[in-house]
Amino acid sequence: MGRLTVRDILKMKGSRKIVMITAYDYPTAKLVDEAGVDMVLVGDSLGMVVYGFPSTHYVTMDMMVLHTSAVSRAVKRAMVVADMPFLSYEHSRREAVLNAGKLVRAGADAVKLEGGVEIADKVEAIVKAGIPVVGHIGLTPQRYLVLGGYRKRGKTVEDAKRIIEDAKALEEAGAFAIVIEFTAEEVAAEITRRLNIPTICIGSGRYCDGQVLVLHDVIGLSETPPPFAKRYANVAKLILEAVRSYAEEVRKGLFPSEEHVFHMEKKQS
Repeated sequence: MGRLTVRDILKMKGSRKIVMITAYDYPTAKLVDEAGVDMVLVGDSLGMVVYGFPSTHYVTMDMMVLHTSAVSRAVKRAMVVADMPFLSYEHSRREAVLNAGKLVRAGADAVKLEGGVEIADKVEAIVKAGIPVVGHIGLTPQRYLVLGGYRKRGKTVEDAKRIIEDAKALEEAGAFAIVIEFTAEEVAAEITRRLNIPTICIGSGRYCDGQVLVLHDVIGLSETPPPFAKRYANVAKLILEAVRSYAEEVRKGLFPSEEHVFHMEKKQS
């Protein structure tokens, strides 16, 4: 059985919840795929959780291609979606298509773009080129400077209307799914009701067709997780304990022990 396709994801709307999670390297991508998620997102959030940058603005196409390639080699069942990084699709339709193509050649099954009405023409061009697109509306981290920070969306009627218009524009442009981030639950629910394509929430409530979270938030590796994330494990604690035990055994001369070494062959007579 190969990876899930656009048709598989579309069929899940109204049928069962879609599960998406991020992964940025081979070992974690292999694990989340084995856990049975439906979509693996190679998110530009890697700029912060992997590289320690203050925002996603520092992520380049070369970085996304490298990480997408690593994730793609690990994933067997889930759909692999790769983020198009900051300034990789805003300039022209041609630029958008060429950069989307780089991510597909690296192993992505689809690409994700942030924005709504203002990027609908880019989404249309990418889809026409044969590349599936996931939209991303509500809080769009690549535009946090214009938004005035990572603020909640859809709190007012005016803002809610803008987000709904963005969603409709993306669907009309050919996106097969839309991520809705940090948006009022009522607004996300209304968008989910109006659209024929699946919606996937991150911090936008219970009524989307699916949910997505950053892996590092889920497993307890994030230094400052967002308020809408839930930690399901404390991997940071396990790593600390393991490395401290290793360091202690090295300093005491307990590691390596006999089972971890090999010896010269005994002289043959």
